[in-house]
Amino acid sequence: MAIGPVQLLVLGFESPTFQGEILEEIERLRESDTVRVIDALAVYKDAAGDVEVAHISNLTRDEAIELGSTIGALLGLGIDGEEGAIAGAEAGAEAMAGGEVHAFSEEEEWDVIEEIPNDSAAALILLEHHWAVPLRDAIARAGGFRISDGFISPADLIAIGLLAEDEAEEHALEQAS
Repeated sequence: MAIGPVQLLVLGFESPTFQGEILEEIERLRESDTVRVIDALAVYKDAAGDVEVAHISNLTRDEAIELGSTIGALLGLGIDGEEGAIAGAEAGAEAMAGGEVHAFSEEEEWDVIEEIPNDSAAALILLEHHWAVPLRDAIARAGGFRISDGFISPADLIAIGLLAEDEAEEHALEQAS
């Protein structure tokens, strides 16, 4: 399995009104082989401060095992060479098969819980851009490498004339400061 570029998204929601549309869209993107959610942590804190936490992934069991095997092999290779790679691959596959591995630790979970105000939610999403695998591979074959990447904010697009202010307001994720 080729692993595409992986991105961490951290999102906040004020007085959220979840209707399932985010999960539906993630599943649609998964079905079209555009993206995969390797791991996600969703935290909701109600007005009284009561908390609900969920881990989400849309990897199939086989994909999770293969990903765990690949990550384990890489870690093992770095620790103990070829023998470590074999042992790491086996351990990683077993851990993922048992659903034991999450990219976000319990410590990170508590950090998120402490930071979000009542009546809000936060989501940390480890997203694989599977669509980018052929592009990334073509760039590598041409001798290219990543120097930097990132999303351009709607405010910056307005400043350079690529987006009208009313369009940015319709689609912006960033809060005005």
